[in-house]
Amino acid sequence: MNIVATEMITLGDISWDMILGGFALFLFGIKFMGDGLKNVAGHKLREYIDKYTSNPIMAVLVGIVVTIVVQSSSAATAITIGLVRAGLMKLEQAAGVVVGANIGTTMTAFLIGLKVEQFAMYFVFIGGMIISFGKKKKTRYIGDIILGFGLMFYGLKIMGDSLKMLKDLPAFIEFAKVMSEKPLLGLLAGTVLTGLIQGSAATIGVVQKLYESGAMTLNAAMPFVFGACIGTTVTGVFAAIGGSLAAKRTAGLHTLFNVIAATIGMIFLPFYIQFITWISDLLLIPPMMQIAVVHILFKIVGVIVYLPLLNVMCNFIKKLIPGNEPERIEINLDDMDAGIAHQMPTAALAIAKQAVLKMSTVVDAAVDKARDFMNTRGGSDEKELVNQTEDLINSIDTKITNYLMSVSKENLNDRDMQDFNLHLQVIKNLERIGDLSVNLVEFFDMVHEDKNDFSDGAKKDVLEMFELFKHMLNTSIAIYRDEDYAQYSALMEDENYMDLLEYKARQKHFDRMARNECATAVGGSVYCDILGNLERMADHCCNIARCSIEASSSKEAPVLEHH
Repeated sequence: MNIVATEMITLGDISWDMILGGFALFLFGIKFMGDGLKNVAGHKLREYIDKYTSNPIMAVLVGIVVTIVVQSSSAATAITIGLVRAGLMKLEQAAGVVVGANIGTTMTAFLIGLKVEQFAMYFVFIGGMIISFGKKKKTRYIGDIILGFGLMFYGLKIMGDSLKMLKDLPAFIEFAKVMSEKPLLGLLAGTVLTGLIQGSAATIGVVQKLYESGAMTLNAAMPFVFGACIGTTVTGVFAAIGGSLAAKRTAGLHTLFNVIAATIGMIFLPFYIQFITWISDLLLIPPMMQIAVVHILFKIVGVIVYLPLLNVMCNFIKKLIPGNEPERIEINLDDMDAGIAHQMPTAALAIAKQAVLKMSTVVDAAVDKARDFMNTRGGSDEKELVNQTEDLINSIDTKITNYLMSVSKENLNDRDMQDFNLHLQVIKNLERIGDLSVNLVEFFDMVHEDKNDFSDGAKKDVLEMFELFKHMLNTSIAIYRDEDYAQYSALMEDENYMDLLEYKARQKHFDRMARNECATAVGGSVYCDILGNLERMADHCCNIARCSIEASSSKEAPVLEHH
């Protein structure tokens, strides 16, 4: 009877709702857990990537850790692409992170192999309780991590219980047999499936369940794993289409690594199968963990082969995708040494001033990116680049503020105290300019999302205000840097002219609206906000200049009123 029952299984007998629902829960759990981990780590993820990627080995380790944190090699690659595009990381550094990300992504398969799923609902309960009763935001983020972890494995359990029936489905038995005989078919199937769902961890999780149930042999499962590693590069390739040169090159490195690794795996497939079989028998490794071991060893061997060739691969990608990369923004703040702050606070304040000047160059770049976003009708990639720059500004702000606070604990004379207050006020004004630049991009994006643009006259007025603001920013920084107070009067004239430009641009905007000449309703509603933001940015330039003058007790510079 059992044999007859087995032969009579059809597609209708399989609980597809449980397979699909479990798979969706599995994917949702991975994303939910990754989002929680990113929220706990905050902006430090990018900071750590930038700080610890000075040599290839460290870059690989960073890639491993970041991928474990965000639970996605594609996400880790996306973060890396953003840093390269922002000029914060060189392609050679990105190569190491991308390689490390491929090892980090094996963690999910390893946890699945440990059969953590039997405790899934306990994690769901604990995570749910923390989210429901946690008072602090960071506590609730930890709840997100635990809940996502539980949902990931609960979804896997639901899916796995139903997938076991596939081993008795004649059509699937035939398909698995063909894959065993034709490894290239398994490689292709793994690539396509992973490309469709954009997550190698999910594909390998399915393979682990099928292999455990006996629905798939090791001969078929291993090429499937190799294919999953190629398929996971699809996300990066899609992200790079129409994107920047750095995005294309980093995605190219990611793809190149995985294709080379998969090729090596397929060449040595018979020997690899024998080795996995031998080590599994020797150490009594259960089926699901065997697939995890296949995945981990495959990636480690790939890194060992690839790492010595990083520079060669980078040069190859540069020739394959020619062009000039964006200039790297120098943000080295290592000079802000705590020992100097304690021993020579006056010198420490001079060092802090140099750091503030570096911050001003990043703010200047942020303004350029906001202007370019309007001119080129930027999309999601360009918006992410602006956000990356804003993250950098916030990071520098925090570092300089913390350093200044450590200096303030020393015995400062009156002049040092004035410098301390000055530097603090300047970085806060610069940080606010960065925030307002992001606001401008949000307004521009609203218009672009509406599939529209500003009229030529409206755009001309905004660009004129941008140009004047840039001049004002350079003037205010020169007053701060060089104590050149003679420029203050010229800056005030620029400020009065900025007010006039804003007034005239508003009047022309209202006239266009009255004549029904606005190119877009959305653009018409946010245009005054754009003008107001630019005028406020100019006000912050005046604040920088004014507090620079007020801080100068050693010079007889007049404290001029802001008109």
